[in-house]
Amino acid sequence: MDVEILSRIQFAFTISFHYIYPPLSIGLGLILVIMEGMYLRTNQKIYEDMTRFWIKIFALIFGLGVATGIIMEFEFGTNWATYSRYVGDIFGSALAAEGIFAFALESGFLGILLFGWNRVSSRVHFFSTIMVFVGSMFSAVWIVVANSWQQTPAGYHIAGAGLDARAEITDFWEMVFNPSSMERLWHVWIGAFLAGAFLVLSVNAWYILKGKFLEIAKPSFKIALAVATVFSLLQLVAGHASSEVVAEHQPAKLAALEGHYDSSARGDMYLLGWVDQKTQKTTGIKIPGGLSFLLYQDFNKPVTGLNAFAPEDKPSQVNAVFQFYHIMVAIGMMLIVISGYASWLWMRSKLFDSRWLMMVFVWAVLLPQVANQAGWFAAEMGRQPWVVYGLLRTSDALSKSVRAEQVLFSLVLFTLVYATLFVLFLYLLNKKIKHGPVMHTSASEEDTEHFGVRENPMLRGGKT
Repeated sequence: MDVEILSRIQFAFTISFHYIYPPLSIGLGLILVIMEGMYLRTNQKIYEDMTRFWIKIFALIFGLGVATGIIMEFEFGTNWATYSRYVGDIFGSALAAEGIFAFALESGFLGILLFGWNRVSSRVHFFSTIMVFVGSMFSAVWIVVANSWQQTPAGYHIAGAGLDARAEITDFWEMVFNPSSMERLWHVWIGAFLAGAFLVLSVNAWYILKGKFLEIAKPSFKIALAVATVFSLLQLVAGHASSEVVAEHQPAKLAALEGHYDSSARGDMYLLGWVDQKTQKTTGIKIPGGLSFLLYQDFNKPVTGLNAFAPEDKPSQVNAVFQFYHIMVAIGMMLIVISGYASWLWMRSKLFDSRWLMMVFVWAVLLPQVANQAGWFAAEMGRQPWVVYGLLRTSDALSKSVRAEQVLFSLVLFTLVYATLFVLFLYLLNKKIKHGPVMHTSASEEDTEHFGVRENPMLRGGKT
């Protein structure tokens, strides 16, 4: 394989592994705010106990997210030097904003969130929980803004020419609110909320099956189920809004997502299928004219197809884009069905009567993760051959001095390190889940020792 393919594989691997953790941090952050808010409102100890337990899980996920995210910034300089030089003024400003306004906020209050029990007042601790959650949300804002600018560039001009050309910001806020940033941001946020909610559902469903920690497991399950039900439905709205932006600004990507070639034909919406790029035919189960109706409210209106674009200006792996996109959509519908059915049983007071449903929820933790990954693969592969849509091709964004064997060697090392980290993550996560929540405790030695510190007895009960 050449250096371009290897560099793309390396970056896809590192960012895919990293992206396991930020959605969980954002989603768990929302769950923690709800749980601790319930504790403040009701003063019931059970909500404090469940908050303490999930803070431990959050800390583990947050640490892995930070560790795995750092490496990507170095890859911009090593593998994608031309890209970094071309968009450094724009991409760098968004990353700087993420560090200043988001990561600093999140990490600054994280210490209080982890170690502040019985050291600060309950309201100050709750405020810290909110700030950590808001910080994680802001992190997503700036990362999505930077990526969205690559999809739909705005608020810039090109300075210089040839090898010295680079994009410079002319309007910061136009860059931030580029045509796709807000729609994509909501889509990403909701995907993160679902990832966090289904993790909580999975763990508590396992407790319910085992008959363990039921005093906490059942109310925790209900909190997460409410979040999952609401946001699985909202994802339909966010996903449709995002597809409308793609149709307007990236028609080649939309055509690839739906395997649509003929610009003179209506756009069919495939529920599942297969794209044969040699014959330029898509076969499968479809709703005739469904895509046309979603875009134009007209079943017969033609949709721009892949044949309208030069071969060098459209995605090379159309079937892969098609499959990833439909995996995401299929899982989104599955989440609606699962959470909706469980909510219906909840309203009938039969939520915990079905063991098979609890077993479904144990394994359903994988679904939002797969959907998030598939959605990003569809978006990034569908943008090809552009790394900055219409401005800079991926093949031109590479570092000129990096050789294929160097990229391959580092990719093998990254794979080994990340595999080790993932095994360690699963081991620690499993250990925490098996240990379970500490029931009706207040700054116990077990709690403080878990984080490697022992509380000073002089501080016990010393709220400010």
